[in-house]
Amino acid sequence: MSLSLPENQLAIRRAALGLCQSMAWAPINEFSLPAAGRRADIMALRPDHGFVCIEVKSGPRDFLTDRKWPEYRAWCDRLFFAVDDAFPLDLLPEDVGVIVAGLRDVPLGILPECVILRDSPEQKLAPARRRTLSHLFGHTAATRLMALEDPAITASLRAAQRVE
Repeated sequence: MSLSLPENQLAIRRAALGLCQSMAWAPINEFSLPAAGRRADIMALRPDHGFVCIEVKSGPRDFLTDRKWPEYRAWCDRLFFAVDDAFPLDLLPEDVGVIVAGLRDVPLGILPECVILRDSPEQKLAPARRRTLSHLFGHTAATRLMALEDPAITASLRAAQRVE
């Protein structure tokens, strides 16, 4: 069965999130970076305090039309592309890690296998940038957790902000 592009993107993302969990990385979806209007598909905090940025690419056109991914390097220690097992890997740059999700013949609802095919070279963040990113990561995670734990208070706070 063939997946639509949005379904394919979601399946790759779920597989990458599963890989993060298996490696004890703490991931956040759609993480807003301090850079002007940039949002990483997945940002993960490793146990060693390193940050991993994972850009999910649903197909060649998605990769070829994306011009903003090089800016993400400045906000992580390691940068990966997560793609499916049908993606032409020769399109991806050599200096970026590659995560591959095996989506062929996987029934819907089953978490696909996912592996790091090529590790990313490490580029350590400057201490000031790591501090900024750590604060933002913690704030984002806490805010999202609060919204999950008490949706009613989150809705009332949003309504109050609109009135002010």
